[in-house]
Amino acid sequence: MAKPKLALIPAAQGSKFYSVLPSSGVGDFDFTRSGSATRINSQGLIETVANGVSRLNYPMIDGVVNGCPHHILEPERLQKIQYSEDFSQSYWTKTNTNTSNSVISPDGGLNGTKYTLDATSGRSQISRSIFSVGTLYTISVFVKYDSVKYFYISNAGAGAYRTVFDIENGIIVSNGASITSSKIENYGNGWYRCSSVFTADYSTLYLKFSPNTNNSVFTNTTDFSYIYGAQVEQGSYPTSYIPNYGTSAGVTRSAETANGSGDAATFNDSEGVLMVEISAFQEILTTNEHIVLRNSASTDFSNSILIQHRNDGNLRIYIDGFANGNIQFIVDDINWLENNKIAIQYDSISSNYKLFLNGITKERYSSATNQSVVGLNDISFYWGSVNNPFYGKTKQIQYYDSILTDNELEQLTSWVSFQDMAEGQLYTIE
Repeated sequence: MAKPKLALIPAAQGSKFYSVLPSSGVGDFDFTRSGSATRINSQGLIETVANGVSRLNYPMIDGVVNGCPHHILEPERLQKIQYSEDFSQSYWTKTNTNTSNSVISPDGGLNGTKYTLDATSGRSQISRSIFSVGTLYTISVFVKYDSVKYFYISNAGAGAYRTVFDIENGIIVSNGASITSSKIENYGNGWYRCSSVFTADYSTLYLKFSPNTNNSVFTNTTDFSYIYGAQVEQGSYPTSYIPNYGTSAGVTRSAETANGSGDAATFNDSEGVLMVEISAFQEILTTNEHIVLRNSASTDFSNSILIQHRNDGNLRIYIDGFANGNIQFIVDDINWLENNKIAIQYDSISSNYKLFLNGITKERYSSATNQSVVGLNDISFYWGSVNNPFYGKTKQIQYYDSILTDNELEQLTSWVSFQDMAEGQLYTIE
C-alpha cells in the first residue's frame, strides 16, 4: 500500500493535534480550548491538563487501561455543583456521618469521602437544591463499594425519579419511568462512575447509599461506602469530570475545536482517500456533527468531502457538499459508540466513488458525470467557520493523494487481529 500523505496518530499533548506525516508539521491540527480540562492518563487516573492543551485520553476495560490513546473533543459544559469533592461543606444537606480524605480517589489523591449509614434512617444521603424544573440534566458521581451495596441518583423520593446502581457488581439495577438513560463505568480500584440523565421534575438532587434496593429503613448503622467527584451538567450524556472547589457560579469547560490540517500541496482535487477512525459520545444528536476535507474558503459544504454524524444516528457522506448532483452515501447501521474505521475514496477522473466501513464495502457510485472538488487545502472537525463541530474520540486520520485498490481499502479499514478488534471496540475477552 502507498504511504499516506497525511497521518494523525495521537501520541502527544500540546497546542495542536500533532500529525506524524508530513514531518514538516503542515498536517498538525490547530487546537483550542479556553481553560483546563481533565483526561484519563496512562495510569488510568483522572488528570487535569492546562489551558489550551489537547487531551490524550486512554481507554479502560474493566477498570484497567487497555490500548492506545485517542484525542477527545468535547462541547462546552458548566459544572453546576459548587463543591464537587468536599461533601463536608454546609452547601450539602446531609443525613449521615461523612469522613473526608478517607480513601484514594480516581485521581490518585487521598480525597475520597467515607459515608456511614445514618443511625435514624439506616441510609446515608446528601442533597442539594440545584435543578431548574423542566431542564434536561446529566448527573454523575464516582462511588466505591465497601459494605453498602446500592447507590441512588434521584430527583425525588418516588421510584419514578431515580436510578439504582449495584456498586459491588457494577450494574444498573433499575431506572424509574422518568429517567431518560443511565450508565455505570468502571474506573478501577473499586470505583465506578454512575450517571443518570433526566428532565428535572423537582429542584433537588439526592445522592444516596442504601443496603437495599427498595430504599427502606435498615438498622445496621456501621456500614459505609465512598463517594467522590459529583457533577451536574445540562446535556444528554456525561462529559469528562469538571472539578469545582468552591466557585459558586460553577465551573465551565469551554468547547474544543481542531482544524487547519494540511495545505493545498497536501491534497489532490482529482482523486484520493480520506480515512478516519472515530467514535462519538452518543448515538442520537441534537444537531449534525462533521469532519470535513475542504476548501477553507468555502463557507458552505461545496468543494468538500464531508463525514456527517447525523442527528438521526446515521452516517452520511457528501462529496461536493449539498450542490445539485452531489454524491451521497448513507449508512444507517453504524454504532457510533464504538470505534469505526471509515474510508471515502473519490476519483473525479473516472467518476468512481467508494465508501468502506470497518473492512466492508458499504456503497459505490459511478457516473458519466464527474463530481469534482476544487481547492482542497484543509481537514477540520467542523464545516464553514466553526459550525456543527464533531465531538468525540479520534484514534487516527489518514489521507492518501491517490486512489487505492479494494483490497487496500479493506485492509485500511479492517482490524489486524481479533485482539486488535476487541481492544478497539473496548470489548472484554473472557
